[in-house]
Amino acid sequence: MTKQIRELLAEHAGLSVDIDTLSDDASLFEAGMTSHSTVNLMLALENSFDVEFPDSMLRRGVFESVSAIAAALTELRRAA
Repeated sequence: MTKQIRELLAEHAGLSVDIDTLSDDASLFEAGMTSHSTVNLMLALENSFDVEFPDSMLRRGVFESVSAIAAALTELRRAA
């Protein structure tokens, strides 16, 4: 799952650094992700993983890192 998340980040997050240089717990916002690119990433994640982020998950912490995104996706898949 993290490999696929990293691929989507590379394509949609607009990071100022190479995603491969970041640990799974590194802040994506410190790496250059903006609120606009977060929306693009969220849509790509929903498409790729066939999930929908509920309003309660539309907060910065959910998209803070690869680990946070993976945890959110795991929770969404469990609820499906």
